[in-house]
Amino acid sequence: MEALETFVVESPILSEAQTYKSIVSDVISELVLGGAIGRIKVIVTPEDSLFQMAIVLRASQPLVKMSDIADVDSGSSLKKEVAISINEEKYLPELLEKLWARYGRGNIRQPERKTLIIKTDAATEEAISLKEMVIADPKRTLQSRLVEMAIRATPEGFRVRYHSMAEHSFVFVASEDTLKPEWISEAHKILDELQEEK
Repeated sequence: MEALETFVVESPILSEAQTYKSIVSDVISELVLGGAIGRIKVIVTPEDSLFQMAIVLRASQPLVKMSDIADVDSGSSLKKEVAISINEEKYLPELLEKLWARYGRGNIRQPERKTLIIKTDAATEEAISLKEMVIADPKRTLQSRLVEMAIRATPEGFRVRYHSMAEHSFVFVASEDTLKPEWISEAHKILDELQEEK
Protein backbone atom coordinates (compact mmCIF):
# COMPACT_ATOMS: atom_id res chain seq x y z
CA MET A 1 0.00 0.00 0.00
CA GLU A 2 1.29 3.45 -0.92
CA ALA A 3 2.08 5.53 2.18
CA LEU A 4 -0.71 7.88 3.20
CA GLU A 5 0.14 11.47 4.12
CA THR A 6 -2.24 11.29 7.09
CA PHE A 7 -3.90 8.22 8.58
CA VAL A 8 -5.68 8.87 11.88
CA VAL A 9 -8.29 6.76 13.67
CA GLU A 10 -9.74 8.14 16.90
CA SER A 11 -11.97 6.53 19.50
CA PRO A 12 -12.52 7.12 23.24
CA ILE A 13 -11.22 3.56 23.73
CA LEU A 14 -7.59 3.33 22.56
CA SER A 15 -7.71 -0.41 21.76
CA GLU A 16 -10.77 0.19 19.57
CA ALA A 17 -8.96 2.92 17.65
CA GLN A 18 -6.05 0.55 16.98
CA THR A 19 -8.41 -2.23 15.89
CA TYR A 20 -10.29 0.05 13.49
CA LYS A 21 -7.04 1.45 12.10
CA SER A 22 -5.99 -2.10 11.29
CA ILE A 23 -9.38 -2.87 9.70
CA VAL A 24 -9.35 0.30 7.58
CA SER A 25 -5.75 -0.34 6.52
CA ASP A 26 -6.60 -3.91 5.46
CA VAL A 27 -9.64 -2.81 3.45
CA ILE A 28 -7.66 -0.04 1.72
CA SER A 29 -5.07 -2.66 0.73
CA GLU A 30 -7.64 -5.22 -0.41
CA LEU A 31 -9.40 -2.68 -2.64
CA VAL A 32 -6.09 -1.21 -3.90
CA LEU A 33 -7.01 2.31 -2.82
CA GLY A 34 -3.64 3.38 -1.38
CA GLY A 35 -2.71 5.27 -4.53
CA ALA A 36 -6.00 7.17 -4.58
CA ILE A 37 -6.14 8.22 -0.91
CA GLY A 38 -3.89 11.01 0.34
CA ARG A 39 -5.27 11.66 3.82
CA ILE A 40 -7.85 9.84 5.90
CA LYS A 41 -9.35 10.40 9.33
CA VAL A 42 -11.86 8.11 11.03
CA ILE A 43 -13.67 8.78 14.29
CA VAL A 44 -15.50 5.91 15.98
CA THR A 45 -17.78 6.94 18.88
CA PRO A 46 -19.35 3.76 20.36
CA GLU A 47 -21.51 5.59 22.92
CA ASP A 48 -23.31 7.38 20.07
CA SER A 49 -23.18 4.38 17.68
CA LEU A 50 -21.34 6.70 15.29
CA PHE A 51 -18.72 6.13 12.58
CA GLN A 52 -17.33 9.13 10.67
CA MET A 53 -14.77 9.06 7.88
CA ALA A 54 -13.23 11.89 5.84
CA ILE A 55 -10.81 11.35 2.96
CA VAL A 56 -8.74 13.73 0.84
CA LEU A 57 -8.04 12.09 -2.50
CA ARG A 58 -4.91 12.37 -4.59
CA ALA A 59 -5.21 13.77 -8.14
CA SER A 60 -7.87 11.95 -10.12
CA GLN A 61 -7.14 9.99 -13.27
CA PRO A 62 -8.52 11.06 -16.66
CA LEU A 63 -11.04 9.11 -18.71
CA VAL A 64 -9.58 6.11 -20.53
CA LYS A 65 -10.25 6.27 -24.28
CA MET A 66 -9.77 3.59 -26.91
CA SER A 67 -6.72 5.45 -28.27
CA ASP A 68 -5.10 5.10 -24.80
CA ILE A 69 -5.35 1.31 -24.73
CA ALA A 70 -5.43 0.10 -28.35
CA ASP A 71 -4.53 0.76 -31.97
CA VAL A 72 -7.52 1.04 -34.33
CA ASP A 73 -7.20 0.33 -38.06
CA SER A 74 -9.94 0.33 -40.72
CA GLY A 75 -7.64 -1.55 -43.10
CA SER A 76 -9.19 -2.05 -46.50
CA SER A 77 -12.62 -0.45 -46.91
CA LEU A 78 -13.53 -3.40 -49.16
CA LYS A 79 -13.35 -5.79 -46.20
CA LYS A 80 -15.80 -3.69 -44.16
CA GLU A 81 -13.90 -4.39 -40.95
CA VAL A 82 -12.18 -2.48 -38.20
CA ALA A 83 -9.22 -4.16 -36.47
CA ILE A 84 -8.40 -3.32 -32.87
CA SER A 85 -4.99 -4.31 -31.45
CA ILE A 86 -5.15 -4.13 -27.66
CA ASN A 87 -2.13 -2.79 -25.78
CA GLU A 88 -3.61 -2.85 -22.25
CA GLU A 89 -5.52 -6.05 -21.53
CA LYS A 90 -6.87 -4.92 -18.16
CA TYR A 91 -9.57 -2.92 -19.99
CA LEU A 92 -10.60 -5.80 -22.29
CA PRO A 93 -13.81 -6.72 -20.36
CA GLU A 94 -15.08 -3.10 -20.43
CA LEU A 95 -14.09 -2.75 -24.08
CA LEU A 96 -15.95 -5.90 -25.11
CA GLU A 97 -19.09 -4.82 -23.22
CA LYS A 98 -19.12 -1.46 -25.01
CA LEU A 99 -18.46 -2.99 -28.43
CA TRP A 100 -21.16 -5.67 -27.98
CA ALA A 101 -23.65 -2.97 -26.97
CA ARG A 102 -22.74 -0.82 -29.99
CA TYR A 103 -22.34 -3.46 -32.74
CA GLY A 104 -23.91 -6.66 -31.38
CA ARG A 105 -22.02 -9.80 -30.39
CA GLY A 106 -22.38 -11.33 -33.84
CA ASN A 107 -20.36 -8.51 -35.41
CA ILE A 108 -17.34 -8.86 -33.11
CA ARG A 109 -14.67 -11.53 -33.61
CA GLN A 110 -11.64 -12.18 -31.44
CA PRO A 111 -9.18 -14.24 -33.54
CA GLU A 112 -6.41 -13.71 -30.97
CA ARG A 113 -6.38 -12.68 -27.33
CA LYS A 114 -5.28 -9.09 -28.09
CA THR A 115 -7.09 -8.65 -31.41
CA LEU A 116 -10.71 -7.73 -32.08
CA ILE A 117 -12.35 -7.48 -35.51
CA ILE A 118 -15.56 -5.49 -35.93
CA LYS A 119 -17.74 -6.08 -38.97
CA THR A 120 -19.24 -2.76 -40.15
CA ASP A 121 -20.28 -1.16 -43.44
CA ALA A 122 -18.66 2.18 -42.50
CA ALA A 123 -15.20 0.94 -41.45
CA THR A 124 -13.31 4.21 -42.01
CA GLU A 125 -15.83 6.38 -40.12
CA GLU A 126 -16.17 3.83 -37.31
CA ALA A 127 -12.38 3.59 -36.88
CA ILE A 128 -12.20 7.37 -36.39
CA SER A 129 -15.13 7.32 -33.95
CA LEU A 130 -13.78 4.32 -32.01
CA LYS A 131 -10.49 6.06 -31.21
CA GLU A 132 -12.43 8.57 -29.06
CA MET A 133 -14.72 6.00 -27.40
CA VAL A 134 -14.53 6.19 -23.58
CA ILE A 135 -13.69 2.75 -22.22
CA ALA A 136 -13.41 3.47 -18.50
CA ASP A 137 -14.13 6.28 -16.06
CA PRO A 138 -11.71 5.87 -13.13
CA LYS A 139 -13.60 8.47 -11.07
CA ARG A 140 -16.84 6.46 -11.19
CA THR A 141 -14.99 3.25 -10.33
CA LEU A 142 -13.17 5.02 -7.50
CA GLN A 143 -16.42 6.24 -5.94
CA SER A 144 -17.92 2.75 -5.83
CA ARG A 145 -14.68 1.35 -4.32
CA LEU A 146 -14.59 4.12 -1.69
CA VAL A 147 -18.20 3.38 -0.69
CA GLU A 148 -17.39 -0.33 -0.50
CA MET A 149 -14.30 0.41 1.61
CA ALA A 150 -16.29 2.60 4.00
CA ILE A 151 -19.07 0.02 4.39
CA ARG A 152 -16.58 -2.79 5.01
CA ALA A 153 -14.76 -0.72 7.64
CA THR A 154 -17.98 0.28 9.43
CA PRO A 155 -19.00 -1.58 12.61
CA GLU A 156 -21.56 -4.36 12.19
CA GLY A 157 -25.15 -3.10 12.29
CA PHE A 158 -24.40 0.49 11.25
CA ARG A 159 -26.90 0.41 8.40
CA VAL A 160 -27.98 4.07 8.34
CA ARG A 161 -25.41 5.72 6.07
CA TYR A 162 -24.53 8.96 4.35
CA HIS A 163 -21.76 9.59 1.84
CA SER A 164 -20.65 12.51 -0.29
CA MET A 165 -17.95 12.67 -2.94
CA ALA A 166 -16.46 15.75 -4.57
CA GLU A 167 -13.55 16.14 -6.98
CA HIS A 168 -10.86 15.46 -4.37
CA SER A 169 -12.76 14.37 -1.26
CA PHE A 170 -15.03 11.72 0.23
CA VAL A 171 -17.11 11.86 3.42
CA PHE A 172 -18.92 8.91 5.03
CA VAL A 173 -21.07 8.73 8.17
CA ALA A 174 -22.82 5.64 9.54
CA SER A 175 -24.83 4.71 12.62
CA GLU A 176 -27.31 2.22 14.01
CA ASP A 177 -29.69 5.12 14.60
CA THR A 178 -31.07 7.96 12.53
CA LEU A 179 -28.23 10.22 11.44
CA LYS A 180 -28.20 13.61 13.12
CA PRO A 181 -27.44 16.60 10.87
CA GLU A 182 -24.66 17.69 13.24
CA TRP A 183 -22.87 14.34 12.73
CA ILE A 184 -22.75 14.96 8.98
CA SER A 185 -21.59 18.56 9.59
CA GLU A 186 -18.86 17.28 11.92
CA ALA A 187 -17.65 14.86 9.25
CA HIS A 188 -17.42 17.71 6.74
CA LYS A 189 -15.48 19.77 9.31
CA ILE A 190 -13.06 16.85 9.71
CA LEU A 191 -12.62 16.93 5.94
CA ASP A 192 -11.98 20.69 6.01
CA GLU A 193 -9.26 20.17 8.64
CA LEU A 194 -7.65 17.43 6.53
CA GLN A 195 -7.69 19.66 3.47
CA GLU A 196 -6.01 22.50 5.38
CA GLU A 197 -3.09 20.27 6.46
CA LYS A 198 0.21 20.94 4.73
